[in-house]
Amino acid sequence: MNAQKSNIKLVVAGLLLGILMSAMDNTIVATAMYTIVKDLGGFDQIVWVTSAYMVAVMAGTPIFGKLSDMYGRKRFYIFGLVVFLAGSMLCGMADTMLQLIIFRAIQGIGGGALMPIAFTIVFDLFPPEKRGKMTGLLGAVFGTSSIMGPLLGAFITDNIGWEWVFYVNLPLGIVSFIFILTAYKETLSHVKQKIDWTGAATLVGAVICLMFGLELGGKTYAWDSPQIISLFVGFLVLLFIFLITESKAEEPIISFKMFQKRLFASSNAVALCYGAAFIVATVYIPIFVSGVYGGTATNSGLILMPMMVGSVFGSQIGGIMTTKTSFRNIMIVSSICFIAGIFSLSTLSPETSRTMLTLFMILTGVGVGFSFSVLSMASIHNFDVRQRGAATSTNSFLRALGMTVGITIFGIIQRNVFTDKLAAGMTGENAPAGVSFDADAALSSDVLDKMPPAIREHAISSLADSISQSFTWALVPAVLAFVFVLMMGNERVVVKPKTPEQARG
Repeated sequence: MNAQKSNIKLVVAGLLLGILMSAMDNTIVATAMYTIVKDLGGFDQIVWVTSAYMVAVMAGTPIFGKLSDMYGRKRFYIFGLVVFLAGSMLCGMADTMLQLIIFRAIQGIGGGALMPIAFTIVFDLFPPEKRGKMTGLLGAVFGTSSIMGPLLGAFITDNIGWEWVFYVNLPLGIVSFIFILTAYKETLSHVKQKIDWTGAATLVGAVICLMFGLELGGKTYAWDSPQIISLFVGFLVLLFIFLITESKAEEPIISFKMFQKRLFASSNAVALCYGAAFIVATVYIPIFVSGVYGGTATNSGLILMPMMVGSVFGSQIGGIMTTKTSFRNIMIVSSICFIAGIFSLSTLSPETSRTMLTLFMILTGVGVGFSFSVLSMASIHNFDVRQRGAATSTNSFLRALGMTVGITIFGIIQRNVFTDKLAAGMTGENAPAGVSFDADAALSSDVLDKMPPAIREHAISSLADSISQSFTWALVPAVLAFVFVLMMGNERVVVKPKTPEQARG
């Protein structure tokens, strides 16, 4: 890398804009989901709006990382930007929920290139003594995106239209594109590596089979139907092939040898469980606020902010504490806060005050915030420079896998509980003639306004119960995370004492 020919400030600015755009995407979309469902319908497909994006990111992250090593960072970062922006434009033009899901997958392909390559470019451009500061700056952008996303999404949804939560990516992405294209210079000297295409394909295929089996089972097809059985068999077969492939691959997507280290294995297990539980809060709290409390997306955007502020606070405290005590001790505090937060959210009802919901979310945010900094540092703790990239990407990959599977499973639970409770309290004489009162209708203020007060209250109560039950089930991975935390051992970051010369200088 010839960093002297690059305009470092513009390159960093371009990378920060790209990361801000992609990191903000899920939170900004989550805030608008209630309005999107009211407009496009398809409540039973809502989990796929998030899952399609995350599966695509999960598939692309390791592949684009290796491609950038082989053929250059710049071309694949720009490729990721272009695909992400194209997907954003298409999402804004979606007329149906199915179209939105497909276009979100296109967005995810681009997002899978942006994150890993941005961090790699920073490590290429800066010497070791400056990388920590720059990585902290990138982390601050993640924290900022967590706060900005809900607020910006709420403001745009209420005042402009939900389509613009996707179009807002265009100016950020175009500026990033210009900065990287014109300011970033790189040599053509790269490391030749083999890409584990079989491993990537079988892993993503296994996850997709599992998600479709869970999504379609018991609704579109019976659980014992040939279609659902075939999907679950496909999941098991592809998972088996993946495990065999990874054990023999020269450059595996996930290196099993790394998991021989206790701290690495336990840290990644915690990341997987945290991802599965936390995604429920990110997706369903905005729906709870809009559907149960009523009002506008701004309500959900403002009330989501305390959780994100709590996560930024927890992340900063966790990072500071890594030099003072063990990773396990920090994560024990994190797990206690996280479990308490998820448990509190499982008690949600129409009678829950906004003040109490805010407190529940702050507690959840602080708990998960520790993991953002501590688990990343724990994952790379026992590895040298040549292995740290793989260690970090594995941690990110498994957290994304947890989020993907979590939103699918818990989303299905929420949907089924909601539709069952809704149907149980509805009879033909209760609903006005000519009105089809289903899950989509129950989320429409126009339809609800036509209903008698008792029916309206039943619909709100059904939504609240379904979301609270989803959080009850989310306690399973949260508690499992605590068990894995106890397995982390007593390792910690050791800071070498300064020499007399360093202390004076």
